Amino acid sequence: MRILVAPDKFAGTLTAVEAAESIAAGWRRHAPDDEVVLAPMSDGGPGFVDVLHATLGGELLAVVGEAPQGHEVPATILEVGDTVYVESAQVCGVHLTDGKLGEFGTTVGVGRLLLEAVNAGARRVVVGLGGSGTNDGGAGLLAALGADADVALDVGGIFLDGVSRVDLSIPRGLVDGVEIIAATDVDNPLTGLFGASKTFGPQKGLDEETQVLLDGFLESFAAATDRRVALEPGAGAAGGLGFALMLLGGTRVSGIELVAEAVGLARQARDADLVITGEGAFDFSSRAGKVPAGVAAIAADALRPCVALAGQVLVGSREMRALGMDAAYSLVDAVGEERAFADPSGALSELAARVARTWSS
Repeated sequence: MRILVAPDKFAGTLTAVEAAESIAAGWRRHAPDDEVVLAPMSDGGPGFVDVLHATLGGELLAVVGEAPQGHEVPATILEVGDTVYVESAQVCGVHLTDGKLGEFGTTVGVGRLLLEAVNAGARRVVVGLGGSGTNDGGAGLLAALGADADVALDVGGIFLDGVSRVDLSIPRGLVDGVEIIAATDVDNPLTGLFGASKTFGPQKGLDEETQVLLDGFLESFAAATDRRVALEPGAGAAGGLGFALMLLGGTRVSGIELVAEAVGLARQARDADLVITGEGAFDFSSRAGKVPAGVAAIAADALRPCVALAGQVLVGSREMRALGMDAAYSLVDAVGEERAFADPSGALSELAARVARTWSS
């Protein structure tokens, strides 16, 4: 058999590349004659650059990034031909904020990565959005590129109070002639009930009162720049980073679809007998826009079965099938929670070997 292994990261334990290698090792242990092909995936969030580098190659450029609170952090951008891939989570990820005080976090670091990409000669910059710990509407990104306003743009969304004038002429000049793409797993607008603050604020430590305040400040920010763009699907991605990229002329695409196209996943699925995906928790958040649903859809188009290996499976069989899976297997159920977290790689390999007993002919 030919097995295509295309998992997302197992958040907090394994990167997508590590997860794919662990699944492959377990599968080969039980079915050494099967051909196992690895295609680690990302929806634009953490691991975006590593996943693309593992498949596309290219050159990783080490840069000094800036975290949401202003201190330096290491970061990498990936240069493939005249395209440069940027992972926003490296410099504004929730892991850098411990999920707290998102109102004070700035996206200046993402702007600096974008500037590094442009200075490297990129004609196309793809920015992966997801897993952010910030909520500043991308104001920090714009500030890093030279935007001017009547309030400080580089100190967090809470300081956008009273903004009424924003000059974007310098940032737009810097990226003139460069195609900018925002790769994200969500299509939320910038503000409102389904906007950045209300939808994703809780995971960034924003209480209800602060969510309302920030939503109002982002409304003012949109009024000072472009209200129409604020309504675009994906403008609310990564605390509004999608909005900032669109103000610079960028377009929004599905992160999973972009990665799938870049790695030729549809072709690989057609060549496979079975497709395996996975992530940390397989639940209803795994639907449209997330890696498991995207991989399952591609497998379905290729008329190939798709199974999921996950840290936890939190949906029933009917819901699982609605998400496009033929079967889903839980790491915690198979080896116990303690082992799953103590040795995630070994535990995932063990689960893969068990699944191979069922699916390898």
